[in-house]
Amino acid sequence: MNWYPAPLPSQVGKRYLVTGANAGLGFFTAARLVGAGAHVTLAGRSPERIEAALAAITDAMARTPNGVEGALEPLVVDLASLDSVRTAARRLGHRPPLDGVVANAGMVHTPGARLTSPDGNELVLATNVLGHFALLADLVPHLADGARIVSLGSLSSKLSTFRIDDLQLERGYDFWRAYAQSKIATQVFAFELDRRLRASGLPIASLVAHPGYSISGRTPRVPGVNEPTAGARFADALQAPWAQGKHRGAEATLHALTAPEAEGGQFWGPRYLVKGRPVLQHPTRTSTDAEIAARVWAFAEQATGTTFALGR
Repeated sequence: MNWYPAPLPSQVGKRYLVTGANAGLGFFTAARLVGAGAHVTLAGRSPERIEAALAAITDAMARTPNGVEGALEPLVVDLASLDSVRTAARRLGHRPPLDGVVANAGMVHTPGARLTSPDGNELVLATNVLGHFALLADLVPHLADGARIVSLGSLSSKLSTFRIDDLQLERGYDFWRAYAQSKIATQVFAFELDRRLRASGLPIASLVAHPGYSISGRTPRVPGVNEPTAGARFADALQAPWAQGKHRGAEATLHALTAPEAEGGQFWGPRYLVKGRPVLQHPTRTSTDAEIAARVWAFAEQATGTTFALGR
């Protein structure tokens, strides 16, 4: 039985921010939300790629009208740059409160050598973790009651150790560890954020979703957004038994963001771990360890020069 697309509650009147919405999981997350009637701010680093994503979603809505009208708005932000993040947060602060944030943006194809951000932080960590930390520190006071924050986790969190004493990877860098550590840190931060939101009494939830093994070659072609070569499609087709397209991988995020039964502190992912409909899953013990979380939180505040104070 084909489960896709999973039912999505009406999102008419809801406002969301999706980072990294110009391609991949973020694009399909944003497109589904708009199709359900939401106002979605598409955030990305490249103005040209954001415009391509806007055009693709607008075109799809025109070709398949359903009587529900969502809305789109672009936002240029480079999550590796704290100046860019703070500028984006100020712009969002002048708009109506958000009903949800999808912290999706991140580097998947990480550099072979250690690079640093404009602020001097290791580049993968800065993009995948610290940028969202600083952004959410500014945005949480601007979220509506009942809002949800969904951070993108990864199966890599189950496949790597976590060097809590070397988050900047100054003692040894490789591209796999850079990605895996950033995703573990993302999950640690998201679960700790939910604990702190609960303790503060704010009616906002923080959840984690992971997309399983979602790859471009199993994803529908979208001009200007997803255009894998014939060779890439052939190679990815060979992985069909254990892979799915990014349009399906986005369903775990959408479920965590909109499903009535989803709650703060939960971890959602594909039924068969690498693919399938969204189901509730168990994160690693490292991701939910409160002592590790306290150290990651303190590190992130120091690295970003941000005090993440929870309150209205």
